[in-house]
Amino acid sequence: MISGFFVFNQKGEVLISRLYRTDVKRSISDVFRIQVVSNSDVRSPVITLGSTSFFHVRVNNLYVMAVSKNNANAALVFEFCYRFIAICKSYFGKIDEESVKGNFVLIYELIDEILDFGYPQNSEADTLKMYITTEEIKYASVAENSSKITVQATGNTSWRRNDVRYKKNEAFVDVVETVNLLMSSKGTVLRADVDGHIVMRAYLTGTPECKFGLNDKLVLDRAQRGNSQSDSGGAVELDDCHFHQCVRLEGFDTDRTISFIPPDGEFELMKYRSTTNVNLPLKILPTVTEIGTSQVSYIVTVKGSFSPKLSATNVVLRIPTPLNTTSVDCKVPMGKAKYVPAENVIIWKIPRIQGGSEPTFTGTAQLTSTTTKQAWARPPIDVDFQVLMFTASGLLVRFLKVFEKSNYNSVKWVRYLTKASGSYQIRF
Repeated sequence: MISGFFVFNQKGEVLISRLYRTDVKRSISDVFRIQVVSNSDVRSPVITLGSTSFFHVRVNNLYVMAVSKNNANAALVFEFCYRFIAICKSYFGKIDEESVKGNFVLIYELIDEILDFGYPQNSEADTLKMYITTEEIKYASVAENSSKITVQATGNTSWRRNDVRYKKNEAFVDVVETVNLLMSSKGTVLRADVDGHIVMRAYLTGTPECKFGLNDKLVLDRAQRGNSQSDSGGAVELDDCHFHQCVRLEGFDTDRTISFIPPDGEFELMKYRSTTNVNLPLKILPTVTEIGTSQVSYIVTVKGSFSPKLSATNVVLRIPTPLNTTSVDCKVPMGKAKYVPAENVIIWKIPRIQGGSEPTFTGTAQLTSTTTKQAWARPPIDVDFQVLMFTASGLLVRFLKVFEKSNYNSVKWVRYLTKASGSYQIRF
């Protein structure tokens, strides 16, 4: 599996290193520094030189790297790297060069615990925190909690302790979707997909059993999709679904419900993609006309394609202008619009757009005369926004139930959020 594990800064200096096998030497870090850190042309996260493979992940100003001489499972190695990053964030908030240098003793304890002879072991942060603490004496409480630790680390629910207690039992579910869109100048959708995450925050006493139900008409695989095309009107089609390890999927195929014992606190219950029947929350209708060589006129309409009871917030449109623009006269019915010469864009910020409304931006850009006429490339319009209680994929949570042997009452909340950030583009 993994022969060595390293953390480098952006200069290629080794901050953390640990060798687990004798088939590599510590000087292997020099090879990675020369071939990856100092080479700006490297794009792949996996580099193979002879029989040695380097797997690296960039996070802030660091390289988290694992090296292997064997034919290792690349997906498992990357999963371990991301787990290591998540554990560091859980312990000291963020992972960068300063935090690694300030917590290197703790990090060495962590990697010694989660890697054994190069094989990943228990990487649940809640379990690790029971016996690896940030205090000066790391193992002060091991004796009194050793039995609990052993049960949790080796039991069926290694992600949760069984002695969790809360005065108020609550469960919060956030369905967060990021919409990616590329639309042609003729209004044809060239690409539209949704990256979705279901994030849960569980503050529940004991070891509760949770039952979670999604849409009745939910299609996950292509075989189901092909067989049910005739009667799948209104079906929600998902691709690349991944569930947290706590999830049991016995009843998912029949009634679209999942059962699980949740980890304590915040965790990602499920992530998915959707590429079919994407509901676009905002429609942008641009009309851009070049008037001779001295002016460009803009008419850009934003339409909220959702219920009037909902609203899009923090809406920002970045409307490109030619490179030889000198000034822009902007008129908007709501929000503020201004020309930013340094970026060659008009930025139109709208705090809130109600569903069904259609605010329109009108403007005229004045251009300077140039000695050579060069065609304007016309970059696409970028749109950022957030819409609460709306899902672009159509995914809905039908119910969330909590069962625990003491039969306590729990409060459940479900929130939906659809957003776009730099990936919602309309050509004109």
